[in-house]
Amino acid sequence: MPANTTAPSGATGSAGGKTGKKKGRRARLIVIVLVLALVAGIGYGAFWSVSTVRASYPQTTGSIKLDGFDGNVDVKRDSYGIPQLYADTDADLFRAQGFVQAQDRFWEMDVRRHMTAGRLSEMFGPGQVETDSFLRTLGWHKVAQEEYDNVLSADTKKNLQAYADGVNAYLKGRDGKDISVEYAALGLTNDYKPSEWTPVDSVAWLKAMAWDLRGNMQDEIDRSLMTSRLDAKQIEDLYPAYPYDKHKPIVRDGAISSVTGEFDPAATSSTSLGSNTAAGAAEGLNTQLSSLSETLDQIPALLGPNGNGIGSNSWVVSGDYTTTGKPLLANDPHLAPQLPSLWYQMGLHCREITAKCQYDTAGYTFAGMPGVIIGHNQDIAWGFTNLGADVSDLFLEKVSDDGYLYDGKVKPFTVREETIKVAGGKSRQITVRETNNGPLVSDRSSELDKVGQKAPVGNSAPDRAEGYAVALKWTALEPGHSMDAVFELNRAKDFTSFRKAAEHFDVPSQNLIYADTEGHIGYQAPGKIPVRLQGDGTMPSPGWSSEYGWKKDPIPFDELPYEYDPKRGYIVTANQAVIDEKEYPYLLTKDWGYGTRSQRIDDLIQSKIKDGGKISTEDMQKMQMDNTSEIAALLVPELMKINISDKSVREAQKLLEGWDYTQEADSAAAAYFNAVWRNILQLAFGNKLPKELRVEGECLNVPRADSSGPVDEQGKLVRECGQRDADSAQPDGGDRWYQVVANLMDDPNSDWWKTPESGRDEATENRDQLFARAMEDAYWELTAKLGKDISTWSWGRLHQLTLKNQTLGTEGPGLLQQALNRGPWNLGGGEAAVNASGWNAAGGYDVVWVPSMRMVVNVGDWDKSRWINLTGASGHAFSAHYTDQTDKWVNGELLDWSFGTNAVTKSTTDTLTLKP
Repeated sequence: MPANTTAPSGATGSAGGKTGKKKGRRARLIVIVLVLALVAGIGYGAFWSVSTVRASYPQTTGSIKLDGFDGNVDVKRDSYGIPQLYADTDADLFRAQGFVQAQDRFWEMDVRRHMTAGRLSEMFGPGQVETDSFLRTLGWHKVAQEEYDNVLSADTKKNLQAYADGVNAYLKGRDGKDISVEYAALGLTNDYKPSEWTPVDSVAWLKAMAWDLRGNMQDEIDRSLMTSRLDAKQIEDLYPAYPYDKHKPIVRDGAISSVTGEFDPAATSSTSLGSNTAAGAAEGLNTQLSSLSETLDQIPALLGPNGNGIGSNSWVVSGDYTTTGKPLLANDPHLAPQLPSLWYQMGLHCREITAKCQYDTAGYTFAGMPGVIIGHNQDIAWGFTNLGADVSDLFLEKVSDDGYLYDGKVKPFTVREETIKVAGGKSRQITVRETNNGPLVSDRSSELDKVGQKAPVGNSAPDRAEGYAVALKWTALEPGHSMDAVFELNRAKDFTSFRKAAEHFDVPSQNLIYADTEGHIGYQAPGKIPVRLQGDGTMPSPGWSSEYGWKKDPIPFDELPYEYDPKRGYIVTANQAVIDEKEYPYLLTKDWGYGTRSQRIDDLIQSKIKDGGKISTEDMQKMQMDNTSEIAALLVPELMKINISDKSVREAQKLLEGWDYTQEADSAAAAYFNAVWRNILQLAFGNKLPKELRVEGECLNVPRADSSGPVDEQGKLVRECGQRDADSAQPDGGDRWYQVVANLMDDPNSDWWKTPESGRDEATENRDQLFARAMEDAYWELTAKLGKDISTWSWGRLHQLTLKNQTLGTEGPGLLQQALNRGPWNLGGGEAAVNASGWNAAGGYDVVWVPSMRMVVNVGDWDKSRWINLTGASGHAFSAHYTDQTDKWVNGELLDWSFGTNAVTKSTTDTLTLKP
């Protein structure tokens, strides 16, 4: 334990400090339940006392003397355990941030750093070797080390080192059981001991976030897989063009100036710089990438599913249209639900802004990284959504033992050896090979050795022999400045310094929105976005030719789109297209989100400000909870026209009469419609996709020519089962599928609406027949899930959120999972709604991504801002602050967000002083 720990009379080591009697009793009961669960379920003869469970609770009152601090740092926590830190130097501020985050979240931090370094096997044993091998091949930690050594500024390095010193001050003298109860559980089967934190451990986490938000890699794989069963026109149907005519892009005006060569929001036409979208360049490069897809699935499983639903909402409204007279800014990033939440709320305050102490900022941080990621300082506020730029490409490589083919010559691989240490087993050795296009991800699986084996390529392609290998080219595998950008953003005072910070935000590429106390609002598209020599990034490219690949330099920052005080008075970003591709010479991506959420937000703002109306903080909060279904508005009028003969199904159909398309948790209509939507997708599209895209274990009969397997009695059909994880299978039901169906609605005889006879079901020949069958199938599905009494149906009973501890809560013994996990909660909202509690229509109705936090920033009157987290401040499973924000999050409530010294003092319930 740290030396010279002191506390005033009455101080405790519990996470809550001064908590109410009711909350205290509840915490004690949970502790008792945990002890019983541990003894009964995983005790292995060991006796776990209440003191073992409580040993890791952080001290939140009194004082602690620590080596390395220059002066006192006050840690003031409110009734939700959210800390605000006060220091006199930058170094002390970030040391304290490291110490406090380690107090609450070190298990989470430790698991994350092992993941980013490909070292999970050291903690969890041989079951993680394959994942570690893939992550070592990507080399996140190696690139982070290069950034720290050669790229990041001296000030950034100092801050990172100070943060690491603070984490290590917390670890000093503590055994695993004194840090988190998970270590005590891990210690029953593993002698793992936490090691010291390093600055590179913090930098590497940005690579994990970049992976989670990497763009269209899965779409690139899926399109390739579809070629085994669908023709080019059918694939085009399933990846329609962005609907610029009905869903507005983020940047409405501006172009690259013919005078300056830079993007100018006031310009009206672009210079002809030439597009890098050479149509058909990758035509014919069909690859069987199923093994790669399965390997990729294992990595998102740690961070959340990567797909059409992963995104975010943010918008900012000028003071001209707000009740406050100053801008209001809202943000809610959509990520996989995690316990604890990905975000950690915190304030970082210098008691006086000086050259030695430059920060006065608060918001959402990452446990394991210094600084504030999303939030505000005393001058500006900012938010993020995923821009979705295509920053990664897959390349087919012709390889041999000697190297890889490039422009007719064999070039040697860049090779490195990696040793994977395995808890409870022997270390494993792997060889990582790289081409000029990046690491060979196909080396990580025996199946991947034959990726491309069946690819129908042109005559100019080299002989495939045993198949092409697959390399990954990705901007995040190059050293960058994103960590510098975090600190620059935290110190920014105006739009100029904000854009300067954005220039360094290389990966992940994010939409950045802005507001300041002078009343200005703005937007910047940052990121290292490649310029392709040929192709549009939608299919794998031939790696053996210099005609493909990327140009040396990415899109220049000065030519990336931005807005500043647009005339309309607001800016909305929700993963829609950044700018009309007809108005912009560079390809950002072909795989935007399709703009359903962004247009709904735009419409809600317009409805409030028309005729001189004003938007309040409460209005912004209500918009975040809007759960209107756009696809329901399109389909329900057509569904109501269909004549249903079955009396029971007709009764369910009547649920849709008069429904306003809102998806409240208690809505029977929402439950039935979403079941109908799921069945429409399955019948029209899902059953026609190759097995690599369908849900694992779900089987159907397909023509023998398409597959191999057990043949039916007539010898014509085979039984074929899906292979994709349920969270990432297709059709996922996101707004890409909204657009697919919208495009087909005026073609009721399209082949997509035709389905073969199946069991008791007759074949369908047109749209209305398929819709009728979907309504019948949905009725019987919900009868099985929710019962025969339609009056008891509700969307929330189908659409549930369960929060799971990301390690032992998913893989540990059953009783331990029960002790660490929380839920379920019945949720409203839905896929592509503003309140985006996403679900994968191919996999089921459970919630697979959520608004991971919500905030509404009252610019200039900071103490009237509001925020909420998905879970709570603490990562300790039996702390009062483990999930104490979740019920409010479910109900759409926000907490008061204190920022100024007086407001923080008023809201403080516990004060801890860290002393040198």
